[in-house]
This record gives sequence, C-alpha cells and structure tokens, in this order.
Amino acid sequence: MNHELLWVLGLLAIVVTLFIINRPRMDVVALLVILTLPLSGILTVEQALAGFADPNVVLIAALFVIGEGLVRTGIAYRIGEWMSERAGNSEARLLVLLMVSVAGLGSIMSSTGVVAIFIPVVLSIAARLHISPSRLMMPLAFAGLISGMLSLVATPPNVVVHSELVRSGEVGFQFFSFTPFGLVVLALGVGYMLLTRNWLKGEARKDGRVETRRTLLDLVLDYKLSGRERRLRIRPHSPLIGHTLGELQLRTRHGANVIGIERQHKFTTRVMTADSSTVLHPGDVLLLDLFGPRDGDDLRTLCQTMQLEPLRFKAAYFIDQSQDLGMAEVSLPPGSQCIGKSVLELTFRTRFDLNVVGLRREQSAIEAQLLEEKLRLGDTLLVVGPWKAIRQLQSRPYDFLVLSMPAEIDQVAPARERAPYALISLAVMVGLMVSGVIPNVLAALIGCLLMGAGRCIDMNSAYRAIHWQSLVLIVGMLPFAQALQKTGGIDLAVSGLVSVLGGAGPVAILACLFAVTALIGLFISNTATAVLMAPVAVGTAAQLGMSPYPFAMTVALAASAAFMTPVSSPVNTLVLGPGQYRFADFIKVGVPFTVLVMVVTVLMVPWLFGF
Repeated sequence: MNHELLWVLGLLAIVVTLFIINRPRMDVVALLVILTLPLSGILTVEQALAGFADPNVVLIAALFVIGEGLVRTGIAYRIGEWMSERAGNSEARLLVLLMVSVAGLGSIMSSTGVVAIFIPVVLSIAARLHISPSRLMMPLAFAGLISGMLSLVATPPNVVVHSELVRSGEVGFQFFSFTPFGLVVLALGVGYMLLTRNWLKGEARKDGRVETRRTLLDLVLDYKLSGRERRLRIRPHSPLIGHTLGELQLRTRHGANVIGIERQHKFTTRVMTADSSTVLHPGDVLLLDLFGPRDGDDLRTLCQTMQLEPLRFKAAYFIDQSQDLGMAEVSLPPGSQCIGKSVLELTFRTRFDLNVVGLRREQSAIEAQLLEEKLRLGDTLLVVGPWKAIRQLQSRPYDFLVLSMPAEIDQVAPARERAPYALISLAVMVGLMVSGVIPNVLAALIGCLLMGAGRCIDMNSAYRAIHWQSLVLIVGMLPFAQALQKTGGIDLAVSGLVSVLGGAGPVAILACLFAVTALIGLFISNTATAVLMAPVAVGTAAQLGMSPYPFAMTVALAASAAFMTPVSSPVNTLVLGPGQYRFADFIKVGVPFTVLVMVVTVLMVPWLFGF
C-alpha cells in the first residue's frame, strides 16, 4: 500500500465522518474534495473538475426539471385525487394504490419530490378515514425508495452505475433494465407493508395531538363558512346570459357574493375570478357565498326565475376547488388604509381580485353585515380568491399582513391547463430513451425544451427545480473514485473481496456487494455510495472474468435499498415528522425488508443477466 493510497483512504475516512455528522453540508464537503485532490498532487485540476462535464450530471439536472413540470401542471396531484377516490374507505386498498402510484411517478421524477407532494394528500386521507398517519407514511417512503429500482433514470445511483459501465467499455444498461427487479420488489413491498403496518404506531405527543399546518377546512370551521356555499349552473335559457355581474347586482338583491365561475376550457374546467365586468355564459357554474338567507323562498325563487340548476359539492366551501381558489388570513396593521372603511367602500374585490368572506374581531367571527362593517385595527379578514392574488397581498405590508397560508398551497398547480403538453413532453422523452436513437441526456434536454415550449414550466421555475446540492455532491465524489483507481485502491478492494469470497462463488460475492453497499448507504448518501462502489463491482467482475452487469446491477439496487434508518435517505427523513416515528421504527420494519430485497436481488440478477 503506497503513501498516495494511504492519503486518499485517510481523506475518504474524513469525508465519510463529515457526511455522518453533517458538518459542513455534504455539497460543501464535495467541493473540498475537488480542492484537496489537485492540491495534494493525486489528480490534475482537469481530472478533479471532469465531473462538471459529465453528461450524466446534465441528465440528472434535466430530470429534476421534467419532474417540476409534472408538479406545476398538477399531474402528480391529480393522481393523488384519483387514488383517494378509488380507495374509498378501505385502508388496505389505499395502501396498495398509494405505493403503486408513488413508485410509478418516482420512476420518472425525483422520489423525494413525489413523497413531498403526497405527504399532505396522505395526511388528509388519513384524517378522513380516522386512521393514524404512521400506518401510511412509511409505506409512502418505501414506495419512493422502490421507485428507484423501476427505470434507468429513476434515481441518480442508477445513472452513476450506468456511467461506470460505459467508462469501462461496456454498452451500459437500457431504460427498462431495472424494471423486472423493481416490479418484484414493489409487489413484495406492498405485501410486506400490509402485514407489518400494525407495527407502526408512531410516537404520540404528550397532549395526544399531532402538530400539522392549518388547512382550508380549519379556516372554514374557524370562520363558520360551512352552509353558506352554493354551486348554481346557468341553464341555456337563463336571463342572466349576456349580462355582467355589475348589471345583475346579485350581492345587493339576493345576498349572493360570486366567489368564482367554473367555465369549460379546451381540455379542462377552470375556475375564473369574477368582477363587475364579467359577462355570464350558458353552462357557467356560479360559486356563491350567501350572506343573506341560506335556505327558503329567496333561494328557490332565485333559481326558478333565473333558470339556475343547483349542483352538489364534493367538499365544504369550495375546498375541492383548491387548485384555483385559495384562502388566507389577513390582518390590518397600524396605518392601513383599510381601517375605518367597510369592505364595500374599499371595493376590495375590484382592487385586489379577492373576496372577503370572513371577519374575526377579538377571536369571534362576525357574520352579520360583514361587508358593511367598519374595519378596525387588529381585525383579521379571511379572503378567498386566486393564489396569485393572495401572494400579491404580501407585497403590500403597509396595508396587509398575510398571517398564514394553508397547507393546500403546496399542492397548487400554476400551469394546470398545460397538463396535456407535459404528458406529451414526457412521452417523447421516454420514447427517445427507450428507442436508444439518441443519448439519454439529449432526450432529457428535448423533454425540457418541450416542457418550456408548452408553457408547462418557465426558466425561473426550471432553475429552482434543480437540486444543486445533489449535483455538486456527484461532481465532487466522481474524482474520488478516479483517485482510488489511480492509486490502486479499487484494485486492493477487488483483490480482497475475491480472495475472501472467491471460493464461495459469484452469488456469495453479489450478496457481499449488496450488504456492503447497503451498510455504507446508512452513513452517506446513496449517490456517493454508488460512486464509490460501482468501480469495485466492475473491477470484481473483470478479475473473475465474468460479465460486469450482474455486479453493477447489484450495487445499483442496494444503493436504493435505504430502508433501515430515517437518515439513510431524504425520503425517510421527510416522513419522520408526519408519521411521528421513532428511530427504532425504521430499524424494526426496514432491516427485515432490506434482507428480503437482498435475497430477491441475488436470486434474480444471475437469472436475468447471467455471469
């Protein structure tokens, strides 16, 4: 063992220690690696910076953008809605649909992003079914991790291992090379979670409550809005057709405040805001907040004379319209121009594109004469309208203080009507990758450009979507693998593995590779683990004179098998709080499942790839 190798191994030990204590951040540690290796003479500056020119780094960045396009167009959230409808009141059916949906979405976008999207969806479903979130949050995380085993581009470790194969002169994996393993592990995971969900009880708070963000339903209850909502469709011969809301004066004559109008567009139904100049069309659905009588002759007379058809609600007070309509609590600070004036005097809807539907004064909700009530210092208003308009109130701190945004704002899709273009862009990208006509990185860039051309995503959102910390981590760890190769570290690891297990056969070596990769992944990121272990896998195959594919696939699958602790993957960390889990919960459920995945891997990999 030469002194250069000793230096690299010592540096690796320091880096792993810093990763474990997370001081400083992992991307900062990666940058320190890029700086240290050239200064020590192990690598040249060009070799240390070669990761920035790696096509796979660009590919991973492009996939972050594709995933953001699916989020902004609401595709991911619609899958959550579909899942909730299909599950009904069955917890078992919900768990199956949840894991299948998350795994499917995670195979084409960031698993961390998918899990983040589904957390509020799962929390709301759990509340509706009166079950503990802990019974669903870990299945959600496991499905996110399993999604990395379903396609080549599902997770960065797959791309890293594929890149190592290409560097060694091999063809590399195909887009669906991982899919057979992922499908088997997913089926195994669904069955396993159905059997072990009773182990998951979470960590209850001392007061018995779960700390969550306020939701739209919380605001509806606080301001006593339930029962005031109406949905009325304009029939073909209604006298309202062709008139503006200003001419009709529904608020003055009938105590009906028009919150929004559902109107059919090309591909979907959207909710548009309404003001005095809005002209009504046949088939429009009026979303009304009734300040006057909520039942009785007035409403029936209105429907009969105006040819309006009452419609049912899916949820209280337009909560099912949360993609288009939001709510927020707004306080009046000293010096606000609103103090001493009523909502009508302020022409609030015309000026701010928002409706005031609630007023709280000294912790009590005021319902009578809400629009005529003179506003006072410290009053809290509940406003309803487009999320964009609510955000614009935040730019007027002298007049308004936006106190809180409900949890549903995380699920808003600002480009919802562009969903068909997002699906077309995704289909083109996947088709090009599967066909192999052009390199994967070019296919991903084409998908990004199509997303932009279809206005599914803009440049600012695209740049924000890229997880730069992950990219810098990959770029910083790639030179480490090269330094170990140059100083003989990879050869030493391969020789040791072969000398110890060579006589036991290749299956035993696969099991050892899986175990070592999974154990290293407990302490450092799965991406960094793949960077370190991929050369060992390929080198071991070369020394044994066998195909590198089963060894490389084993490392890739093991890198995604981060089920054992809450800190072994960002996906696990995300669900730790909402599920009220303890560290021991992941060990209890995750360790047996990791062993099951290892058994599946060492049995299936030789069968499908051969040695």
